[in-house]
Amino acid sequence: MELTLEIVVLPVSDVDRSKAFYTRLGFRLDADFTTDRGLRVVQVTPPGKGTASIIFGENLTDAAPGSVRGLHLVTPDLEAARAELVAGGADVSDVWHDADGIFHWAGDRNRLPGANTQHDSYSSYVSFDDPDGNEWIIQQIVDRLPGR
Repeated sequence: MELTLEIVVLPVSDVDRSKAFYTRLGFRLDADFTTDRGLRVVQVTPPGKGTASIIFGENLTDAAPGSVRGLHLVTPDLEAARAELVAGGADVSDVWHDADGIFHWAGDRNRLPGANTQHDSYSSYVSFDDPDGNEWIIQQIVDRLPGR
């Protein structure tokens, strides 16, 4: 079986505000269409190779705006990605790592400031929320573990 993650639906309260936010951050606008019956779909894709897209709009989900937590993007250069997101208007956290050094806890529990000094990959993060509060975490991966 071959499966790939293609789309993640984000619940938002203001479609045009979200569209402007994500395109300012460098997400590619792939689609914006509305049907006669009131379905609106906006699709944007984060910069990078092989990434899934996100969609938001009107009448796409019953989830509360801002209820999505822990969406992950990865980058080989966390500081550069952070700088670009800040330049695009996102309120991005400083670099942090988890005290246990494995992954990270929900919320901001167990976070320590700065990059993990023992590992270049899988252990350092920044985070930000979109205008509705949907949470994004960016993880630095310089060298992938075998088989990944």
